[in-house]
Amino acid sequence: MSDELQGLLDLLQLEKLEINLFRGRSAAVSGKRVFGGQVLGQALTAASHTVDGRVVHSLHAYFLRAGDPEVPIVYDVDRSRDGRSFTNRRVVAIQHGRPILNMAASFQIPEEGLSHQSEMPDVPPPEELEPMHVELERCQQLPEKVRRLIRHQRPFEFRPVEPVDVMRPHKRAPRQCIWFRTVRPIPDDDHLNRCMLAYVSDYNLLPTASFPHGLSFLDGRLQMASLDHAMWFHRSVAVGDWSLYAIDSPSASGARGFVRGSIFSRDGALVASTAQEGVVRVWSQARD
Repeated sequence: MSDELQGLLDLLQLEKLEINLFRGRSAAVSGKRVFGGQVLGQALTAASHTVDGRVVHSLHAYFLRAGDPEVPIVYDVDRSRDGRSFTNRRVVAIQHGRPILNMAASFQIPEEGLSHQSEMPDVPPPEELEPMHVELERCQQLPEKVRRLIRHQRPFEFRPVEPVDVMRPHKRAPRQCIWFRTVRPIPDDDHLNRCMLAYVSDYNLLPTASFPHGLSFLDGRLQMASLDHAMWFHRSVAVGDWSLYAIDSPSASGARGFVRGSIFSRDGALVASTAQEGVVRVWSQARD
């Protein structure tokens, strides 16, 4: 198992401080901030530790402040409701005495019912596509700090159906499809796979809102930051196998971009849906 994948699995192993109180380590994916997906995954792990015999079917979270990768994060779980079929938990992630994320998650006893779903987009299989980092490394003018970030090993591999030219971005429809999976197999544990899916669901979402405007994350004028994140788990998933993330952005306005995603298993089952709104600002001059 790769060091980065094992590191992510370790991040999801929270320390129990007291009843309903947990502590998780922090890590920086890039820059000086904690990746939002890490806080989502850890918050869902904390909530799951207070639930027995039920699986998460939805979560709704607000990112309140940037996470500090230098200090641990404390997760305070409120046992809002334990019903006959559904359980609700509210989680507050805390650093430096202030909340950095609020999340509500709902769990359900597994049961059978009506079933239908949207069809998976007709796209090439991942074996016919190149990994995202290979496509990016072909860009000769990439800044060295970006090149180092690309070469940094990650717990997930991504294979975009239509790669984005980050050096010469052109205006395109606000849609993209990306295959992803962990770089190595992980344990066959449903709660773990759902927490890992929450983690990876924060990748590649918000940038889709910039596609119609021909902007790249390398443009120093562009500011993007997630404000909230909603997720619905429809079916069980194995993140060690290939899944397809189909993302679109139906709207951008008021310095905010709205995006939504559908996650399909390799065999076409719709396993989860996501929605996110984030700050999307274009400054008149580049900023550090």
